[in-house]
Amino acid sequence: MSSFVIGSLYLLCPDGGKYQQTAVDKLKKIRLGFVERVSISLIKSLLDELLQKKMFTTDEKDSVIQDQTNKQDQARCLIDMVMAKGERTSQIMIDCMKERDPELCITLGLISTPAAGVAEILQTQF
Repeated sequence: MSSFVIGSLYLLCPDGGKYQQTAVDKLKKIRLGFVERVSISLIKSLLDELLQKKMFTTDEKDSVIQDQTNKQDQARCLIDMVMAKGERTSQIMIDCMKERDPELCITLGLISTPAAGVAEILQTQF
């Protein structure tokens, strides 16, 4: 088991020293790209999934769609509400995104591809 000290935070890493980023951290990292690139249909699909899994109430779902004036505001509201609800809700949203829009997830870095890794190596070598 490895350990890391980040500021005053001490982390134990049981996986050979690789820090595992939390789902909330992943959403924070992709927030801007999500807001810029997500489609209305994916926002609605994510809301339906979160409602079905009882992570959102009907009122919360409706507030994202009805109280926000444009797609970017809806996306901001959704991702911020999900992050505020914590790790489990954030992971459910990520899993749903990966299932319903893998291309967006690749673009945002939630899914890595072997080809992306090769391209990154080639860019650094040349």
